[in-house]
Amino acid sequence: MSANTPENRSNRKLLIGGLLVVLISINGILIYMNYQKKEKTEEQAEIIRVKNTELEDQIKVYEALKADFERQSQELQAMGLENDSLDSQIAAISADLEELRGFRKRSYSLADQRRFRDRASAFEQQLKQKDEEIAQLKADNEVLFTENTNLKTTQTQLADSLTTVKSTNQDLSEKVKLASRLEAQDLKVNIINQRGKEKDDNDNEFRARRVEKIRVEFNLAKNDVAAKEPKTVYMRLIEPDGAALYNLATGSGSFQIDGEDMYYTAKRDFVFDNTQQQLSFTYNKNAAYKKGQHTIELYADDYLIGKTTFTLK
Repeated sequence: MSANTPENRSNRKLLIGGLLVVLISINGILIYMNYQKKEKTEEQAEIIRVKNTELEDQIKVYEALKADFERQSQELQAMGLENDSLDSQIAAISADLEELRGFRKRSYSLADQRRFRDRASAFEQQLKQKDEEIAQLKADNEVLFTENTNLKTTQTQLADSLTTVKSTNQDLSEKVKLASRLEAQDLKVNIINQRGKEKDDNDNEFRARRVEKIRVEFNLAKNDVAAKEPKTVYMRLIEPDGAALYNLATGSGSFQIDGEDMYYTAKRDFVFDNTQQQLSFTYNKNAAYKKGQHTIELYADDYLIGKTTFTLK
């Protein structure tokens, strides 16, 4: 019998058809499996992308939080204040940032995402409260600054007023002091000779060899401003050479005028009573007087109150 019979040909066709069906089925399965794998890969890639985006966004949130807390710290320092809680918060945020950045190299799970979102929300609430506190502190400081400025202005005005008052009082004091100066009037110089006789001369000229004592008389002018109180009047008898007669044995000494020591020949204590009282000095040199012009100066209350000259020939 021939091998190429109709029956054999039919069986071959059936076999080939079956193989084709099997191949087509296998190919379809492979195509489906590849499609499924691709979808899964794309889904995983999308999950990773979303996680990475979430991670980077969270890192930016924490970086912004850290910057804001550091700003608050600087604002408090500028006001001269310190806050340990801010330092603790900045340290905690810095630690969280380090952990978040570490997730770039490892899995960043949904649990991690929720944990850091919750912590960020708590930090944001603390940041808001602290901003409100700082705003209130600034407002209070502004009020205090305004009050201090007003106080300083008032103090400056008071100081200016006090300066003006002091200046006015000083001027008045100087005027009163000037007005209260005593004045020696009718100043006369007489001589007393060896026989004890007193002689005067309208020209104030005397013979030197006849002089034993010098007598100076004067009246105090009326002065309603000067205080009625004990006072001292100093007499300087100045010889022709410009030196004041000075002898401790006869009561001479020194006093100050404008901060400088000045020698006086004699002094007298009295009580000023504003009655134009008369005062006098009698001075004995106990030695020969020099020829020439002599000067008499009278001082009281640190002022020159009278002056005259006389000549010994």
